[in-house]
Amino acid sequence: MQSVLGKGDGTNKKTDSQLNTPETVQKKNDRTGELDRETNRDKTIDGRTLRRFDEDPELRAGDSVLIDLTPVEIALKDSSAITPAGTGASTSAGAGAGAGASGITTGGANNASSALSGINDANNNRKNREGSDFGRLQIDQRPKTSEEMTLSTMVRDRILKGNPYKLNRFGVLEIPGLPSIPLAGLTAEEATRRLSADPDLRDFTVKLTLLRLELLDDQGAKPFGYDLFQGVPSTFAPVKDIQVPIDYVVGPGDTFSIQLYGNETGSYSLTVGRDGRIKFPKLGPISVSGMGFDAARAALEHRVAQQLIGTQVSVTMGDLRSIRVFVLGEAEKPGSYTVSGLSTMTNALFVSGGVKTIGSLRNIELKRNGNLVAVLDLYDLLLHGDTSGDRQLMPGDVIFIPPIGVTTTVYGAVRRPAIYELKKEKTAAQLVEIAGGLSPDADATLAQLERIDSSRLREMHNIDLNSSAGRNTQIFNGDKLRVPAIRPTLENSVELSGYVFRPGAFQYREGLRLTDVLTSFDELRPNADRHYVMIRREVPPEEKIEVISADLERALSARGSAADPQLRARDRIIVFDLTANRSRTVAPIIEDLKLQGSATKPAQLVTIGGEIRGPGRYPLEPAMHISDLIRAGGSLEDSAYTGEAELTRYEVVDGKERQTELLDVNLAAIRRNEPGADLELKPYDFLVIKKTPQWEAPGFIVLAGEVRHPGGFPIHHGETLSSALKRAGGLTDLAFDEGAVFIREELKQREKEQLEMLSNRLQSDLAALSLEAVSTSAATSGGGGGGGGGAAQALAIGQQLIQQLRNTKPVGRLVVDLHQVVNGRPGGPGDVLLRNGDMLLIPKKNQEVTVLGEVQSPTSHIYRASLSREDYIAKSGGATQKADRKRIYIVRANGDVVSGGRTGWFRRSRSVDIRPGDTIVVPLDTERVAPLPLWTAVTTIVYNLAIAILAIHSVSP
Repeated sequence: MQSVLGKGDGTNKKTDSQLNTPETVQKKNDRTGELDRETNRDKTIDGRTLRRFDEDPELRAGDSVLIDLTPVEIALKDSSAITPAGTGASTSAGAGAGAGASGITTGGANNASSALSGINDANNNRKNREGSDFGRLQIDQRPKTSEEMTLSTMVRDRILKGNPYKLNRFGVLEIPGLPSIPLAGLTAEEATRRLSADPDLRDFTVKLTLLRLELLDDQGAKPFGYDLFQGVPSTFAPVKDIQVPIDYVVGPGDTFSIQLYGNETGSYSLTVGRDGRIKFPKLGPISVSGMGFDAARAALEHRVAQQLIGTQVSVTMGDLRSIRVFVLGEAEKPGSYTVSGLSTMTNALFVSGGVKTIGSLRNIELKRNGNLVAVLDLYDLLLHGDTSGDRQLMPGDVIFIPPIGVTTTVYGAVRRPAIYELKKEKTAAQLVEIAGGLSPDADATLAQLERIDSSRLREMHNIDLNSSAGRNTQIFNGDKLRVPAIRPTLENSVELSGYVFRPGAFQYREGLRLTDVLTSFDELRPNADRHYVMIRREVPPEEKIEVISADLERALSARGSAADPQLRARDRIIVFDLTANRSRTVAPIIEDLKLQGSATKPAQLVTIGGEIRGPGRYPLEPAMHISDLIRAGGSLEDSAYTGEAELTRYEVVDGKERQTELLDVNLAAIRRNEPGADLELKPYDFLVIKKTPQWEAPGFIVLAGEVRHPGGFPIHHGETLSSALKRAGGLTDLAFDEGAVFIREELKQREKEQLEMLSNRLQSDLAALSLEAVSTSAATSGGGGGGGGGAAQALAIGQQLIQQLRNTKPVGRLVVDLHQVVNGRPGGPGDVLLRNGDMLLIPKKNQEVTVLGEVQSPTSHIYRASLSREDYIAKSGGATQKADRKRIYIVRANGDVVSGGRTGWFRRSRSVDIRPGDTIVVPLDTERVAPLPLWTAVTTIVYNLAIAILAIHSVSP
């Protein structure tokens, strides 16, 4: 018997403090307990099971999920793009290619095979990690026919069109065209792998996402009272300090604390034996079992008074016995439990994990010796705090939880929307009462009752809860009572919004004007638009949208006049910010006006553009004029031409065609208030504010280096470089005018685009060359030849060259003859028109000649008039074997290029004189390797930009 009922706390002494995790009938095997703990380790706020801390919650019936399908072909492309190096996705051009050729891929079938292998390997690894066959991506490497592609697209579109999906009441996912798939109990990741394993979805990679939607109305209503048992503790705190009630029934295992004082003294702890008696020293056995604590105490006091003359006794309860009770029926964990002798029905319910949602909270039965002793209604405890029905338990008691009874749902504007179990409640008024009553915004006159009639069809009844008949409406099992809230619109009020300190609603009264709401400019935030305040109005009876506006300055200066418009109920006043884009605020009103437009009455919209602070589309007000539209746009910009503007008017003539008319607007006449100048606007008019001729933002030039007054100078329209140098005081005595560097931002951007285009073209040539290297290597590998070595060498050099090109920064240098600019005629052919952002750098006098490129020792030398180009090359150790001696050229200090060879890009000169500051460039002989069309141009560009950068660095601006 002990092995069946459990072992209690494992000690002979029972105590009410030993209420550890309750023991039920012994488990069939120990593994069940471990699985239980693993399965119910944690839960989300909405009660979803988390089996591991880092795992998604489980799906359950009624969940909404989103399914995303990606064709395998697209997945292959994405995976190919991110395949890491060393996985077979890249093929070297050859052994002699070196580091520069390692990133070139051969393309074609090899790449596709590598991509497929990479995906399969990744999925195999995932399978091994997770121990499941779900999610294996089965890829058919055979190309699909057009019919298969069309069918696959149709399947994908059909499935995506059904998003989001909802699991049915059994937790099954139903997708059109596919068999039903049970998913309840799986996580989102497991469900994804389950769908991926479906043969009908083999052409797609599948992703399932759980949508954690907050259910509203009757769908979001939960059964009332069951959350009382959420978070039930595994142990109970000791209850030693709780007072023992006088009606507590003493039984075997209880302990009495006895203290004698008077003629005899002593303290004893006496435990009630199984025979129901305690063994009192000097008094013998005394029977106390079945007696109430108060009666047992009186009996002990009487015996002591009779047999121990002159001695008195103090009797209290010590440790209480444990009792075993049964919790059966719709409990979370039904079984037998060992609890304290002071435990009540609710204590046992907590120990058993609470009541299932299919169990009743209102008819929990307490049975003793087969007889019904009491019925506990937990609603009395939850709603009224009444514990009178919570009876104390006796050994062998049975708590039985029957299935739930009549239920009904109440939701909407009630204080406690939920699904309630009814017992004595029969009417709608009683149902609303247990739901906490109506909320303040409830509309009791429009309540609705959804009911299943005798034909098993749903029907709707309107109930006025303010009437006696409505309150007395009978409620039946399965009814749903909805109490709507009143409309959220504010009646008898106006609303102030926008760029103000105190937005909100204001009471409306007859004769209310704009200045009664905006009483002063103090209500506006800084930079608020004082001249254009928009008022959105709903015109009854059709509630059409109409817009009027006001100039707040005029309204405040003439209160009560026509400039201070009268307001109507539900008007909305909008104040704009001059520094912000007002299109976002106006856009909803524009959309409303568009919806009101028709063929007979066009949408009331006008547009303003050009030199205006707030260009865009605005509502057309009644009797709106040009000046009103300019005011709506936030006034004119400083650059606006105030003489005239242009109005484009569109009109449909005789319902046949739309014609365009251009009208000249005299803005100066409008400012003078000349009659007829301020034209009245019509729908779709477009006003363009022109820009003042030659209005430009002042430019800026930086003069640095050897000028008398270096720094930044503003420039005016049409100013030249000679004028700016004159304003800076001219050049110093140490100025090296031949080495001046003139930089322009526009040229820098143009150079950047050209470098990117050249890099892309060179990359294409390298790709073609890599294919040539691979094919040549394959053709000669059988005979042991090295035919691919030349192409491989060219590929390596090309890789290095393109890397240099991409690392090269644009300079934006413009070659100028500063000597001619300074000494020539101002504005002459050699003078430069300045633009904003230009920079002139003038170095000190230069005595060096620099040799770069394919020479033994690139360096600089002191200038000597007697030395020629070849002499300077010889002083640098001479040209290397890779040098192209036919294309040696010279870059002058001012950026001009001179060549002694014959090329269409450079000047032709057989004898080239060397000047101070020159740079001699010995280029690479590109004919020694397999040629690429752009190599010569690329090397030239790289060298020239490097020289320009060195020249810039030689001057500190």
